[in-house]
Amino acid sequence: MVKFSQAVAAGALSISSTPAFAAVTFTGSVSVAGATTDLSGIAPAFGGNRLSFGSDLVYDRTTDLFYGITDRGPGGGLVDYAPRVNAFRLTFDGTTNAVTGFNLQQTIVFTKSDGTVFSGLNPLLRSGNVATLGDSFDPEGFVRLPNGNMLVADEYGPSIYEFDATGRQIRAYTTPENLKPKLPGGGIDYVNGRPTITSGRQDNRGFEGLTVGANGKVYAIMQDPLVNEGASNQGRNSRNLRIVEFDPATGTATKQFIYQLEDVAAINGRTPGTVDDFASNAQGRSIGVSSISAMGDGTFLVIERDNRGLGVDDPTGARPIGTKRVYRIDLTGATDVSGVSLAGSNSLPAGVVPVGKSLYLDVQEALRAAGQNSFEKLEGLAFGPALAGGGFNLILVTDNDFSVTQSGSGTQFDVCTSGAGGTSVQVALGAGCPTGTALIASRIYSFTATGKDSPVPEPSTWAMMIAGFGIVGAAMRRRARALLA
Repeated sequence: MVKFSQAVAAGALSISSTPAFAAVTFTGSVSVAGATTDLSGIAPAFGGNRLSFGSDLVYDRTTDLFYGITDRGPGGGLVDYAPRVNAFRLTFDGTTNAVTGFNLQQTIVFTKSDGTVFSGLNPLLRSGNVATLGDSFDPEGFVRLPNGNMLVADEYGPSIYEFDATGRQIRAYTTPENLKPKLPGGGIDYVNGRPTITSGRQDNRGFEGLTVGANGKVYAIMQDPLVNEGASNQGRNSRNLRIVEFDPATGTATKQFIYQLEDVAAINGRTPGTVDDFASNAQGRSIGVSSISAMGDGTFLVIERDNRGLGVDDPTGARPIGTKRVYRIDLTGATDVSGVSLAGSNSLPAGVVPVGKSLYLDVQEALRAAGQNSFEKLEGLAFGPALAGGGFNLILVTDNDFSVTQSGSGTQFDVCTSGAGGTSVQVALGAGCPTGTALIASRIYSFTATGKDSPVPEPSTWAMMIAGFGIVGAAMRRRARALLA
């Protein structure tokens, strides 16, 4: 099922032999102004409670609420921002099914079990030690459980944390050793990239998506290949990133699978000329995964995208976009590579089978055909309300990076733009944008996904999962009492 609270889709877009959804059609979009404030009541260092919600998205059908999370905040881990989740409602046109409005309902700030607020600061700035993760937190993947608890995938670790409905941390999953960013001698460095670290996740390329499958297992997907897995031991050269399966009862990993990014040569073939082609070492760095969402038939939807489009690095959308796509994947028959190294080659070892993959939706092409702009960070996907005529609203959201960028020395600036094809300027944080420009907005895109199969999970499956997580919660409470005895 899709992240429990998010509705479930089944099938692929006209390329599967037995497509459940025969059509996915763009219906419209709305923008949420970059200067919009959230409901946290916290005054961040960069001035005001600036709203962001596009790092991942889920939908709760029982309350008709969408939940979108922030990442670590503005400035790439250089600002002491409190990561949070925002709950909101969307309105839709009754005739076209197009999204027409956004209404923020609640903001929940993430805290540790002792009430300490998590920080978006990188571990060195927060704890003074690159090897101490502490309360540094970069949320990227999100799941809302039937009991109201939340699972969140963190990119710094990479880590997975469980929180209660108020945002207070309950427990942490165990991160597999091969994913941890390690120095040549085996020490940990959560801040630096290659060549300082020589194994584990690339810097700023940890867990990027999170979901719970129809089998009750938790699945986290890396944004890109591990730092040492690829030709010349360079993850930037590789297509092969990892999906990790966890047992929610124990919080430990049980399997790892290989997801293959689209070949950068194919992506370059869709961009005009060669001036803006992606280099070979951009394969596993500039191309990556943004989200994973489980479906009722046991398959998953994955957002795959490049690092181009309207955003803080290209506020007028000047560079050609290579890819913004949603793929359907199937783990059936894929090899468990928990104990397999992919170092030294872009090719998979003999006998290793990656997950099956087929195109579900070419978002970039759909938006182009509708005369819409593609934003850089397409990061959240959720199936929303059911349609009266059958099928569901499919919602995609973007992360606007708070419309903040920074200089090489770490100085922060607001990014103001007049829009695609226009002009842009950087100003001091909170200074206000010049006339004719505005902070980069968050964009919400709506599609309809229609077909014969319902995305709602079977009631028996829900009952099994709710019971299972209840057992986990009871076990954790017993353990806590024992520790306090």
